[in-house]
Amino acid sequence: MRLVGSADRRRDAPGAGSAADRPDRRDIVRRRRLRNGIGTGLFVGPALLLYLVFVVGPLVYAAYFSLYHWSGLGAAIDFVGLHNYVLAFQDDLFRASILHNITIAALSILIQLPLGLGAALLLNRRFPGRTALRLVFFAPYVLSEAITAIIWLLMLQPDGLVDQALRGAGLGSLVHLWLADLKLVLYTMFVVITWKYIGFGIILFLAGLQGIPPEVLEAAQIDGATEIRSIWHVTIPLLGPTMRIWGFLSIIGSFQLFDLIWLTTLGGPAGSSSTMATYLIDHGFRRYQFGYGSAASVILFLVTLVIAVLYQFVLLRRDTEGAVTRMVA
Repeated sequence: MRLVGSADRRRDAPGAGSAADRPDRRDIVRRRRLRNGIGTGLFVGPALLLYLVFVVGPLVYAAYFSLYHWSGLGAAIDFVGLHNYVLAFQDDLFRASILHNITIAALSILIQLPLGLGAALLLNRRFPGRTALRLVFFAPYVLSEAITAIIWLLMLQPDGLVDQALRGAGLGSLVHLWLADLKLVLYTMFVVITWKYIGFGIILFLAGLQGIPPEVLEAAQIDGATEIRSIWHVTIPLLGPTMRIWGFLSIIGSFQLFDLIWLTTLGGPAGSSSTMATYLIDHGFRRYQFGYGSAASVILFLVTLVIAVLYQFVLLRRDTEGAVTRMVA
């Protein structure tokens, strides 16, 4: 009887039936993973479907049609391989369009960065009218490209507002055909682009400035650093990740620039303000060279992809690792 009782106690002891319960526990874990997978699929599925339909699908079609000499009418049957890509790089206008994109990207870094950072440093201070001034800087960014193009077309036309203002200030010698001068139109468009998009950079820099701990700046002042030295040695280094993100977005936007230039100059005169985007739209939709335009679009995609990959592996990883290190510390 004593042996039987001890056996009963062993059967009743906690965990005695764990071996028999393991299949049930595996089923519970499996069902839980299945529910999590279904929930994740329900949330991610629609966005992934839209991405496949509107991003991956058109990209695959563009890569396919770039291998054909196709006018957009009928079936694509005239296979030419990489001939469209060779023609694109042999075209002086296409190479000039690439150079225009690079010029706008370089000017954005060299001019918009200091202007945006300086305006953000100013607007980060407390003074009367700061909110209204922030609105003035950011308002152009929320305007559509069509409205911006119409505004500047009216201002830059001969004897328009810009010409009248220059003459009124006694600077009539500076009056030019702003949108018709082959050597000046690209830089005129850069002024319009800066007016339109600099507000985004200012808001981004303001967010970065407000994320800097005030104790760091106070410590620099206690150590005897002047305001300029504090900005140069403390504020700007701490704004490094924000500035790099803005630089990446600015460069990508410069290479994808289309609507503002297309609505203002159509890439003219004589292609002097054309970009890769206006070039491919002009040849694809206006000249019905859809195969050739698709090749230009694939080249534009590859250029932006290379920039994004370089940013991911060279800059973003370092900023992310630094952020994680600071959090752990």
